[in-house]
Amino acid sequence: MMHTQTAILFRGKSGAGKSDLTLRMIHLGAELVADDQVVITKKAKAAIASPPPKLQGLLEVRGVGIVKLPFLKSAPLALVVDLVERNKIERLPEHRSVKLAGIEIPCVALHAFDASAPEKVMSAFQVLA
Repeated sequence: MMHTQTAILFRGKSGAGKSDLTLRMIHLGAELVADDQVVITKKAKAAIASPPPKLQGLLEVRGVGIVKLPFLKSAPLALVVDLVERNKIERLPEHRSVKLAGIEIPCVALHAFDASAPEKVMSAFQVLA
């Protein structure tokens, strides 16, 4: 998933809400980079997210099926969102990051199914990315 030409990577177990939150973000104006799998490569000083060729433009919408959407071929990764159970969310977390393709990327933990999850993603993006 991405916003304004910068990618946000959602990570989590199966059923954690990655595709669901991606769909909600798309309906708020974000664009799809990849669903289910993402290729991350290093280019200059950036980690670049792109879809695997066979999955380009495909988003699984649980209860509906596979939906074809417009997508971006690549975007620099600016934020990682780990999707976890609600009871695992810290009220005032320390800032943390993860290393992907040799690049440090800011990272937050959120619960995908909170009604405010898209707004929390955008807040984290504005504060950390």
